[in-house]
Amino acid sequence: MTVVGGLDLHRRQITFDVLDTDTGQLRRGRVAPAQRDSLRDWLTQFADQHVELAVEGCTGWRFVVEECRAADVQVHLAEPAQTASARGRKKRAKTDRLDARWLRELLEDGRVPESWIPPTHVLEIRAKARLYRSLMDERTGWLRRIHAVQFHHGAARENRLSSTADRERLLGCEALSASGRQSIAVAMRVIDSLDAEADRLRQELITFAGRQPGCRALQQEYGIGKLLSAVIWCELGDARRFHSSDDAVRDSGLDISIYSSDGKRSPGRLTRQGPPLLRWALYEAARCAARPSSPDHAYYEKVAARLGKKRATLSVARKLARRCYHRLRALGDQALAETDG
Repeated sequence: MTVVGGLDLHRRQITFDVLDTDTGQLRRGRVAPAQRDSLRDWLTQFADQHVELAVEGCTGWRFVVEECRAADVQVHLAEPAQTASARGRKKRAKTDRLDARWLRELLEDGRVPESWIPPTHVLEIRAKARLYRSLMDERTGWLRRIHAVQFHHGAARENRLSSTADRERLLGCEALSASGRQSIAVAMRVIDSLDAEADRLRQELITFAGRQPGCRALQQEYGIGKLLSAVIWCELGDARRFHSSDDAVRDSGLDISIYSSDGKRSPGRLTRQGPPLLRWALYEAARCAARPSSPDHAYYEKVAARLGKKRATLSVARKLARRCYHRLRALGDQALAETDG
């Protein structure tokens, strides 16, 4: 007996559309609340049956995949953008039931746009890397608040906040009002708190990258240090799932998309459809090509003279994505090996 179905995830419930291909029995409904215990109880009805379920790779997919695997249910993770585009132009209202049915139909036809499901240890490092980046983004936001307060009061912009003298000089600026000083003082305390949390995460990522084979292989590329290697490793994942290095570039969202129709051609733009953190890491590593000691310096200068520094950096980033793909692919199973500690 074979059962196929689709699961549409929401924070309050999981909508299911399940079909028994032998009897033709179709079941629809909801699992609420959308938690492990509820899903685990629902999956018990499929004991001793061959079950395949499809779920979109949106927030919440991790616990669904883990519970399905624990219940010996084969689960397919669908790429959200490709799943939506496969439906075509919307002809009716979008509902949870229709989304679940669409996933089930794709699974029946063998057309689910599969996404890679990372091992648990990769997911853990990915979560740490994304948290680190979120903290740094928030730090940047608070730093911009300080600059906004300075500008609002007509004070000279002070970019350095590392030393006590720098901070005292900023807070002692005569152009600032009492509320302005208070705003800046609060921002400084928040930045200090964010720095402390980010430093701990950075050290954990660096320590991991120092002993993981895939990360160590990536560090052989100029511009990729321990921190960036951990980010690229967890976001790029298993390079063997790509057919070529072009697919790795496409997965990072660094490839160029051009629309052309009847002689009309739009300017090229980055697709930005891959993990934002992967693009950030590759771009940061590619910025090192501006250094004379970089092996890509001559290429960078040539492209920069013709198209500008930013586009030259993007070109080097695409080269790095291809090299990372080849290095990880050459390692085989060792590329994603789980380390001790």
